Amino acid sequence: MLVDSFKFLPRTFRPLYEGRGPFQGEEEPVWAPFVKRLTQSRIALLTSAGLYVKGSQAPFDLDREQMNPEWGDPSWRAIPTAASAGDIGVAHLHLNDEDLLADPEIALPMHLLGELAAEGVIGGSVAEHLSVMGFQDRSLRDWKDRTAPEIVAHLRDQVADGLILAPA
Repeated sequence: MLVDSFKFLPRTFRPLYEGRGPFQGEEEPVWAPFVKRLTQSRIALLTSAGLYVKGSQAPFDLDREQMNPEWGDPSWRAIPTAASAGDIGVAHLHLNDEDLLADPEIALPMHLLGELAAEGVIGGSVAEHLSVMGFQDRSLRDWKDRTAPEIVAHLRDQVADGLILAPA
């Protein structure tokens, strides 16, 4: 399957990325075939909207990003499936918080995923979905060294068979 990574980028962004080839150390394909049937699979969601659970999780670090606009908080949050819209906070400088707070399903459709599980379209949903801040430091060093391995370990602990990226 051919994936056009540039299709939805603004035309002014395309020259920055298109035709550059893979980054050093990333020559291998990033897609893996999904061999398990969806009806037998536990699915997790990952949003890049900077969602967190108010009262029990710290928001993403917007103060540091405001001081250093090229930096983005590389940490992640586990969002319980049982979280309600009122439980969810948003910490992201590049998104309209009002829309996300009114309906967090826009960025993290975990209740819709639960409906798909109830209908038998998927085998099930994990107990905790994931949230990150999509705006990141260009080098992605923290992501490669810490965030990605932690997220993979969390997904394995959740016995996730697949992950759906819900970009914001």
